[in-house]
Amino acid sequence: MKKKINICLILTVFVTLVATLFIAVAIFRNMYKKQVLSEMSTYAALINSLTVSVEELEEQYTEDVAGLRITLIDADGTVAYDSDVSGSLENHADREEVQEAEADGEGWTTRYSDSMNSELYYYAVKLDDGSILRISREEASIWGIFTNTLKGIFGVGVMMLLVCMLLSRYITAGIVNPIERMASNIDSAGTEGIYEELVPFVMTIRKQHEDILKSAKMRQEFTANVSHELKTPLTSISGYAELIETGIAGEEDVQRFAHEIYRSAQRLLTLINDIIRLSELDATEMRNQRLYQGEDASSGVRQSGSEGDDGQPALAGAAMDLYAAADSCVESVRLNAQRHGVQIQCSGQPCMIHGDRNMIDELICNLCDNAIRYNKPNGSVDVTVQESGGRVMLRVKDTGIGIPEESQSRVFERFYCVDKSRSKSTGGTGLGLAIVKHIVAQHNAQIELHSQVGVGTEITVWFDKYK
Repeated sequence: MKKKINICLILTVFVTLVATLFIAVAIFRNMYKKQVLSEMSTYAALINSLTVSVEELEEQYTEDVAGLRITLIDADGTVAYDSDVSGSLENHADREEVQEAEADGEGWTTRYSDSMNSELYYYAVKLDDGSILRISREEASIWGIFTNTLKGIFGVGVMMLLVCMLLSRYITAGIVNPIERMASNIDSAGTEGIYEELVPFVMTIRKQHEDILKSAKMRQEFTANVSHELKTPLTSISGYAELIETGIAGEEDVQRFAHEIYRSAQRLLTLINDIIRLSELDATEMRNQRLYQGEDASSGVRQSGSEGDDGQPALAGAAMDLYAAADSCVESVRLNAQRHGVQIQCSGQPCMIHGDRNMIDELICNLCDNAIRYNKPNGSVDVTVQESGGRVMLRVKDTGIGIPEESQSRVFERFYCVDKSRSKSTGGTGLGLAIVKHIVAQHNAQIELHSQVGVGTEITVWFDKYK
């Protein structure tokens, strides 16, 4: 980058110097031409005042007069006298400067002279007797003057170029150094020494860098958790199977071991299905390019009182009745609730939302399953669907064990369990609420959590009303 900036600055200076030189030459040439014409006009007036005949011209101007060529032309165009050419010359009546002098009293031009073999300035003035007095001077004299000063101009140009090269290195370092310092300290929180125009760019890069690190850490933790969670039931299955295979287990133990193998296999299948489902939701969320609005930095949970996004959800869904979906899910888990000694009921009113029916069913069933699994004997789960404040509310409230305040911001993380022993004993995988969070995000909804240890947990999901 420094090299490119240096080259650009040096080229700019070089082009500027060359352009300035040509412009200066053009201006100098124009000024010189005006000066030459003024001098020739003065000489012509002086010669006219001192000379009255060809004989006098021949006598008085036998020597070169300030490098001038003097020509006297009769009214018919015949050359009566020329100070630089001896012998006869062709008729000059058709010369531009002569014609202008005939018409306007004076005229001038620049033209190549065949007789002199050079470019000349011509100035002609009409005399009182009708003849034309013409003064001419070689144009090459300007280049002679310019050649004499060319060495000085070239020397000044080289010095200027060297100075500009040094300045360009200094300026380039001043431009690039803050950027290099920023690149080497991209993780630092401050913005001191950074160009004001680059601050938004720097903040974006830092945010992306933080996201990448956070994502890498989450993937590492997810991999470790998956390995651990898969290893546990596989170890149980392998251990019980080995006891049966070696004959160590008695006949009365085989049935119990088979039950444990079956239970571990079911947990393994449930865990694998949840992982696959979570991966599908991750892929869908990435395709939709939809970020969860109001996401907590550590958990991805919108806390109570956060404002929602009024935009329409960007998923391939349709109008659906959220109450009907909730009532159906409640009926599907009622038998499981009875096995846990928990009463579950659904109340509310029909409310239309825009959503994916399979995802919504999965969301409600996961919330109900958690409310049942972490409840108390003779506890209850209330599922409510109703309109509130122009939006549609889904609330799942239980009378369970509750969630400690320090864990409430983490329950939506993958594999996070408040009570790991209870989760495993009841068949939980620690992925249910993580799946819920993704479904909520893809429906552009918001989720709130309120919980008190020993009292119960209330989770509310807010959807946009279908219009």
